[in-house]
Amino acid sequence: MATHKSAEKRSRQAVKHRENNNAVKSSIRTGVKTVLEAVETKDPEAAKAALAKAVPAISKAASKGAFHKKTASRKISRLTKRVNALKA
Repeated sequence: MATHKSAEKRSRQAVKHRENNNAVKSSIRTGVKTVLEAVETKDPEAAKAALAKAVPAISKAASKGAFHKKTASRKISRLTKRVNALKA
């Protein structure tokens, strides 16, 4: 356990950050699932609308540090590719 005052504070902060990151990641997973469900039902309009909500959320999560920048980019790229495949 932490013994220094600064280490105790870092420990408290780590708990808050971990809880916040888990909440953000959970909401991102929900958004991604919504996009994938729309793709599965072959509904391009619903998929496009869900993607429009998911992409900014993923980008924001990356900018806040919940995801690595390249992880977010990969998620966005794969989702966009799935949605665009519906149009073809």
